[in-house]
Amino acid sequence: MTSAVEIEPDDSEREPGLAPIEPGAPVGKLAAQIAHRIEATVMRRGWPVGESLGSEVDLREGFGVSRAVLREAVRLVEHHQVARMRRGPNGGLFVCAPDAGPATRAIVIYLEYVGTSVTDLLQARLLLEPIAAGLAADRITEDGINKLRAILDDELTHQDDPSIASQDPLHPALGQLSGNPVLHLFIDVLTRLTARYAHTSRRIAKTDVLAAKAESRQAHRTIADAVIDGDGARAQTMLTAHLESDAKWIEKHRVRHGQRIAGNVIEPELVEGPRAKLAEVVAARIHDDIAARGWQIGMVLGSEADLLARYGISRAVLREAVRLLEYHSVAQMRRGPGGGLIVAAPEPQASIDTMALFLEYQGVTAEDLRIVRNAIELGIIARVTSRRAEGDNEVAERLGAAVRWPTEGPAEDPRKADLFHIELAELAGNPVLSLFLSIITELFRRHAAGQDRPLPGDQAAEEVEHAHQRILDAILQGDTGVARNRMRRHLDALVPWWH
Repeated sequence: MTSAVEIEPDDSEREPGLAPIEPGAPVGKLAAQIAHRIEATVMRRGWPVGESLGSEVDLREGFGVSRAVLREAVRLVEHHQVARMRRGPNGGLFVCAPDAGPATRAIVIYLEYVGTSVTDLLQARLLLEPIAAGLAADRITEDGINKLRAILDDELTHQDDPSIASQDPLHPALGQLSGNPVLHLFIDVLTRLTARYAHTSRRIAKTDVLAAKAESRQAHRTIADAVIDGDGARAQTMLTAHLESDAKWIEKHRVRHGQRIAGNVIEPELVEGPRAKLAEVVAARIHDDIAARGWQIGMVLGSEADLLARYGISRAVLREAVRLLEYHSVAQMRRGPGGGLIVAAPEPQASIDTMALFLEYQGVTAEDLRIVRNAIELGIIARVTSRRAEGDNEVAERLGAAVRWPTEGPAEDPRKADLFHIELAELAGNPVLSLFLSIITELFRRHAAGQDRPLPGDQAAEEVEHAHQRILDAILQGDTGVARNRMRRHLDALVPWWH
């Protein structure tokens, strides 16, 4: 059994991406630091699923923290799907194979909450899905052909069903067949969110729905045929036209007037199997109830007794479900008279952390990241340059401050080199692209910490500032081509740091 002592929590030189442990810090902050170190240890060891990191006693002694701090740290590690604590004889904290499902569903909820539009979705899908189709065509195998044929056959079998499918399987399948885990994950999120927008459609005549399904089925067949034929260019062209057609259909039929997206954020068949934790299922159902009621922040969903009766579960299961909801800032439990589960404003950081760790487990390569990050950031550059050309002075002000941050910002800020990229994404005004970029930059930071390597910004702040300034100069001059070229070269320079 591997002892927790081997985690070496106080060796800050070996973990340059991590802040030193602060013994006097509040429980929550100290627990987060311990969790981050445990996760870096798992990455450094190559994510050995099934290996023990030590018993609770080993871990407490190794980190020199109280039981309360350690247990909160373990909850964070479990939320991130990195390891789970097993109680009893031969128990301990065991490394597990992560599942991105809970974080994916939380991201879908967050993107709905912040008001992601059909246009935002289309922009993101047009940047990423054609790339996946091209890669899939280059890599197609017999198994891949069989997978695509099975999807097409299933669509044909259900061609007379007028219901709108909860999720279109062809698009995530292309993401999977691309061989790029980042593309696969992001396309899965985009497909789920698009399906939920489709659920808000007005009542539509059966003949119209069947006609739309027939058109979609034909488009899928032409895309799949191009991929199977190895014709990436044709697959990309057909997929782009199909996405634009789908977006027009959703926009035409979607209910507006403030109505939020309908339908379950969680598909029961995905979580109610033997591996699912009941608390995760309950948390997802509470998600759905909140969304169905219009996400009224501050609304009391019910007391603990009310929720126990409503969902027919034990107090232990409910409390674990509430912890999951609180972790994603979806709801907070307020104790005492007049208390209960209160609807909160969701935030994405918990899901960003989980997604980044999941991608690390998937063995993402520098090339995988380069492909996706280039697509996202070059698309962002075009939008921000256009915004500046329209006379928006905020672009110059915010990006100018971000350019100076690597040298002027506090030395202990681990994200100071990323601020320029974060500000670019926010100025582009697309919450999907902003969130995806946050996942990529978080993955980059965690990978560097797990590989005992400092981030490039720590050693080359002046060079980073110079590269950012040249990109900004081109944006302010309205030269999209030069700005994109400089961004591409800047991102390419980061690739060697991944190894």
